[in-house]
Amino acid sequence: MSAPTDAAHADLPPREAMDYDVVIVGAGPSGLSAAIRLKQLSPERSVVVVEKGSEVGAHILSGVVLDPIGLDRLLPDWRDDPDQPLKTEVTDDRFYFLGPSGGVRIPNWPMPKLMSNHGCYIGSLGATMRWLAGRAEALGVEIYPGFAAAELLFDEAGAVVGVATGDMGVGRDGQIKDGFTRGMELRGKYVFLGEGVRGSLAKQAIARYGLDAGREPAKFGIGLKELWQVDPARHRPGLIQHSFGWPLKNDTGGGSFLYHFDDNLVAVGFVLHLNYSNPTLSPFDEFQRFKTHPMIVDTFVGGKRLAYGARAISEGGWQSVPKLCFPGGALIGCSAGFVNVPRIKGTHNAMLSGMLAAEQAHAAIEAGRAHDELTGYEEGWRDSAIGQDLEPVRNVKPLWSKFGAALGVALGGLDMWTNSLFGFSVFGTLKHGKADHETLRPLAEVTPIVYPKPDGRISFDKLSSVFLSNTNHEEDQPIHLKLKDPSIPIAHNLPIYGEPARLYCPAGVYEVVREGDSAPRFVINAQNCVHCKTCDIKDPTQNIVWTTPEGGGGPNYPNM
Repeated sequence: MSAPTDAAHADLPPREAMDYDVVIVGAGPSGLSAAIRLKQLSPERSVVVVEKGSEVGAHILSGVVLDPIGLDRLLPDWRDDPDQPLKTEVTDDRFYFLGPSGGVRIPNWPMPKLMSNHGCYIGSLGATMRWLAGRAEALGVEIYPGFAAAELLFDEAGAVVGVATGDMGVGRDGQIKDGFTRGMELRGKYVFLGEGVRGSLAKQAIARYGLDAGREPAKFGIGLKELWQVDPARHRPGLIQHSFGWPLKNDTGGGSFLYHFDDNLVAVGFVLHLNYSNPTLSPFDEFQRFKTHPMIVDTFVGGKRLAYGARAISEGGWQSVPKLCFPGGALIGCSAGFVNVPRIKGTHNAMLSGMLAAEQAHAAIEAGRAHDELTGYEEGWRDSAIGQDLEPVRNVKPLWSKFGAALGVALGGLDMWTNSLFGFSVFGTLKHGKADHETLRPLAEVTPIVYPKPDGRISFDKLSSVFLSNTNHEEDQPIHLKLKDPSIPIAHNLPIYGEPARLYCPAGVYEVVREGDSAPRFVINAQNCVHCKTCDIKDPTQNIVWTTPEGGGGPNYPNM
């Protein structure tokens, strides 16, 4: 897909080009791990990382309770670095099933060993990535934040040979403005796409090369998170708490977490599976309602909300991972979909995938190869630590989707035990079924959900929340949220589903505006977008396409 300016301004000057051994898109766990591993294997290797956030970590959002297996393999001395930000180790690991007015703690002893979080670390993944970027730069990796990789570059044979960053200084009307800057071409022997979930270039590569052929549909959730500074008397450093149940109904998948770490900080989050069926459901409002539960609310009394954010989560796992290599490149990290759903963890697998891809690219370049397929990466991941992590939990998501929270979670636990103890599942490998955009039921078939108004102390509205995400985009630029058919939101989605985009978006980007007797209008407030990609996933007609805005736009998470 070409940058928007190319079609409208064919007379633009050619882009400047820079050549590298490996070009990496995304300064997240997979991209930075790949860069570091390449430099460890060959210090003279030229490696560049391009990052669309204004700085490394600006677009990073995760819980995070980090399984250190990836860091241990990449940087065995990481604990000895005084600058590393992961200071809080898990000391208390709790699970709850919540009802409307109370809950039941699920004891740890019947849970499979793989569900234990002891030995893991609580902290900010954004801060961890900024630290990791420093380690990468010390090895000679070039990192360019504030530049969005907007286009794949191909050779005559159809192989990927690089990426182009987006032009900057183009008006909403597509016309060149003062200060226009042409994008750069970053060319490499291999290109790694580590953009995170539903990355725009990864989406193009999957479609162009048929990488999802023979796989189950990709599955997703939306994760919403707030960071709070709580009353010291209510802080329990090292405590992590996971729960499921209320406020979600049994037929709607999801869960929540509270992580206590550092100086009176608590990360609270809510994950909702995007295969829900009621179009009046609002993930944001479910999250706000969750915090008011009697077993949750006391943590936040007297506290201060510091930050808010949201992002999509890959949930397809073992069955849905696409083919990882294509001519000239590879998918790494969440662009491939390595999240372990019951553990709510993917950072460790993202790091391991970046390292595995780096090792394959290093061997290929040493052998004089370029722009071909890194087949060893595709052939090796299922037997690696990544596959060993994902295979035993492969049926948890399908069982939850089919049987609901109570029975589905119980069956998933049983299945994890049989996989862990005996190496097989009585269920085999279950299918996921429908894609998430196919699961909504018409308004006429559901009971509308009515949410309480936020109190401004524990629960909040979307706009005040987006303010805490520090989200900003250059207002006079082409809207990066594209409609394939502008008529569909009002003509189709509104009468059938009530236009669910206004509810599933966690940032108030989409509105249906009615003024007097005039016909309703569909409004896109693109400046609010926190780059979660939920609209690209959940729109029932797949009419919304998320594309990269100007580099540096979007959220600016300081410590998420």
